[in-house]
Amino acid sequence: MMKRNIVILLFMAAACSGYAQKKDIQTARTYIKSKKDLDKAEQLMQNLLKDSANRDNEKIWLTLYEAQRAIYEQGNEKLYLKQKYDTADLFSATRKLFQTIETFDSIDARPDKNGRVKPKYRKKHAEVLDIIRPNLYNGGVYFVKKQEYRKAYDFFNTYIDCINHPLFAEYDYAQKDRHIAEAAYWTVYCGYKMQDVEATLLNRSLALKDSTHYELLLQYLAETYKLQADTVSYIKTLEDGFEKYPKFPYFFPRLVQSYVDQGQAEKAMKVCDEAIENDSTNRIFRFAKSTLLLNSNHFDECIELCKPLIEEDSTMADAWLNLGLAYFNQAVEIDKNVQNARKRHRQMIDFYRKAKPYLEQYRLLAPDMKEKWALPLYTIYLNLNMGKEFDEVDKLLRKK
Repeated sequence: MMKRNIVILLFMAAACSGYAQKKDIQTARTYIKSKKDLDKAEQLMQNLLKDSANRDNEKIWLTLYEAQRAIYEQGNEKLYLKQKYDTADLFSATRKLFQTIETFDSIDARPDKNGRVKPKYRKKHAEVLDIIRPNLYNGGVYFVKKQEYRKAYDFFNTYIDCINHPLFAEYDYAQKDRHIAEAAYWTVYCGYKMQDVEATLLNRSLALKDSTHYELLLQYLAETYKLQADTVSYIKTLEDGFEKYPKFPYFFPRLVQSYVDQGQAEKAMKVCDEAIENDSTNRIFRFAKSTLLLNSNHFDECIELCKPLIEEDSTMADAWLNLGLAYFNQAVEIDKNVQNARKRHRQMIDFYRKAKPYLEQYRLLAPDMKEKWALPLYTIYLNLNMGKEFDEVDKLLRKK
């Protein structure tokens, strides 16, 4: 008797649930037909789909699609008639339609009891979505301009993902859509702006086919690899970028610094030489080479590079520094060797004298960079017996 009552109760609950479901679908369709309260129709169907028992219910999905399509068409009509309407809402309505139909298509395309796949609605739905698909791309651009990078990323990603969905197989977007690579670039850009490594790298292979933004793309990828601490990919991307865009300001300094950090001074010098060969007037390229020459004790070559630099631009502080240090370091080398210091004392003093005006000028141009000029000038003034100047720098060093 107890078991029968439970069965009866379950049957009654299912019947009530079925009735409520049918009532909600009917109510939603009434809203759709009247073209009023469309958002309520959509919400009714969304609520039904929250129940896992309804996930495969064709009527619910199709009613949801009809509600969302009506919302889209109303918004599109308002924009066409130049009535008050938020463009962002139209883009959002577009993406909702894609999410709904792409999910429903996987239900529509399930094999029947004989294992045959014959989706009933795919062709019709694909035709509708293909027409409005450009709104996904335009929505991405719209939200990029608004600096809403997560939303923009989602729009571009939905646009790109169509190439993988069976729903759109006959359109062959991968081969025929010329905007795919550019959309992929924008996902990289948005991912980079969000500092989301996974999002940045998701579509990189497609993005690398976009020639319009290629140098910027490589920059964002390089920064992402750096964030990942993927040194190999970081340097490889810098190498590719420098090879293709030797004058682009991002790649050169970072590639040189990366080689220096890895103890590959010869590679760094080769990059400088290639850069100068491409643009012999570029001061940054020549200055970078002068720094490498200074650090590898090629003082005369460093001096030879720096003198024209300060003649061309007397405000280039670091060129004055390199030039002064090229003389200063030679004096220090002599001073370190006690036996040679006595024999070559005059030459050592001469190097200190030559270094002095350049380092003093650097001090004038970069007064806050005490850690670079204070100790060399202290040593110079000491060796040249310049008491007043020595005392002044000595006080600065003691304060520090």
